[in-house]
Amino acid sequence: MTLRIYLTGRMTIEAPGKLLDQDAFPAAQGLLAFARLVLDRHRAVSRDDLASVLWAETLPRAWETSLSAIVSKLRTLLGKAGQKKSEVLSNALGCYQLNLPSDAWVDVEAAADGIHAAEGARKARHHAKVFGPAHVAYQIARRPFIAGEDGPWVDGQREKLGTIFVRSCECLADFYIWNGEPSLAVDSAMQVVAREPFRETGYQLLMRAHAAAGNRAEALWVYERCRKLIAEELGADPSPQTKAVHLAVLKTSRIKGKKS
Repeated sequence: MTLRIYLTGRMTIEAPGKLLDQDAFPAAQGLLAFARLVLDRHRAVSRDDLASVLWAETLPRAWETSLSAIVSKLRTLLGKAGQKKSEVLSNALGCYQLNLPSDAWVDVEAAADGIHAAEGARKARHHAKVFGPAHVAYQIARRPFIAGEDGPWVDGQREKLGTIFVRSCECLADFYIWNGEPSLAVDSAMQVVAREPFRETGYQLLMRAHAAAGNRAEALWVYERCRKLIAEELGADPSPQTKAVHLAVLKTSRIKGKKS
């Protein structure tokens, strides 16, 4: 079993025979330091950069001593997870670097890998290969990242995860439409629209999902909602792609109407 690190939700280190929950970490600063060192482990992180994450507004007078204490506690924690304390967290030339096994698994990185794989499969129209990686990305990205803490670095990481979440919802919506599960597609597309109301691809998927479910009136209402929002807030028209989906729904409605 490889070392597994969860930075979203409750921060956790999982190793063979070991499970170190968030309560094992040295307070909020420990969580922040660990997350930064994990995500930047392929390069050295300066003490100043690390301190700016831990104390985003004002550095305490004895911040260097406090930082050293936090790093020492993280070494001890990683030692409990089966890593060598003398090697796992190096310190040289005013920088720290986390040295994890090459096969260590990190949830945030798995989410990024998952969305890239899902979008690649979607673009190539390999629909059956979309769900697995998209679902992994969705489940990870929907969890909170170091809840209760703020600062430029934390906010940046949350923004990245938020983008992955929206993209995974789009991939899942497209998959569900293809797989004949329009109600699930509607749910996924609605999450896109709720999170990013100016993202037209969300409305396109929501229209397609409603149409696939046989709710063409709902699909047409979605277009009207999108058109009105863009006109009122941006003074523009929906994109040609959005109009094309709307036109396709209209044509289908007319065909259905003639048959009936």
